[in-house]
Amino acid sequence: MKGFIALCKMELRLFTRDFFSFFFALVFPVLMLLLFGGIFGNEPVYEGANVRMMDVCVPAYCVMVIGVTSLMSLPLTLAGYKEKKIYKRFDATPAGKGNVMLAQVFVNVVMTLVGIFILLVAGAVLYHVQVKGKILPVSIGLSFSMAAMFSMGFLFTAVGWDVKSTSLLCYLFYFVMLFLSGATMPDMLFPDTVKTISGFLPMTYAVDLVQGVFAGDGLGLHGRELLVLGAVTVACGVAGAILYRRKDWT
Repeated sequence: MKGFIALCKMELRLFTRDFFSFFFALVFPVLMLLLFGGIFGNEPVYEGANVRMMDVCVPAYCVMVIGVTSLMSLPLTLAGYKEKKIYKRFDATPAGKGNVMLAQVFVNVVMTLVGIFILLVAGAVLYHVQVKGKILPVSIGLSFSMAAMFSMGFLFTAVGWDVKSTSLLCYLFYFVMLFLSGATMPDMLFPDTVKTISGFLPMTYAVDLVQGVFAGDGLGLHGRELLVLGAVTVACGVAGAILYRRKDWT
């Protein structure tokens, strides 16, 4: 246990030293909140709408935080360790490569929750955004979203041959999903063509689920989202594990 705690402390220090991960997980979503809040305020999304802009943007930005840690930070860290044969070196020590990978996942999950907490505090203080949902549905919604996104990041690392190819996959999928899923702009403002495309993106279902549970919806109203995210988690997790075993890079 002491060894695992030491690994977590090491990975946490490395995370905070990585400007990209630290900035886009903890700072950038708050800047987006300030930008769109300054433009639109917490007014209705459109004339006659019964939802306010910041009430839908804050949960969407929570998914943005999840996307940064799961599709950018963790996969690129895993790919870098693989390319430099760091896992094989740890495998020859009592720590083992499994504990190192588990520590990386743990740190990224913790930093995800920290980023979400900062965002919620900023939304509450600046725009009086409230989480109306109960703790259990909100926790399950965030958990399903993180599981699906982290499993995708794991798969990208398994598919990529090195850091460059993994980076290409991560950047491509992250930014496509970021702008077309409703994570930056409410999807109710999208034209029909973009809405059709967004229906094929897992992050769209994460955004819809988190927005729903934050607004107070019960999980029963989001069975489709839960089903899709659960299927993505299983499919990407299994595929990633098979590729890892076949390539034997770690």
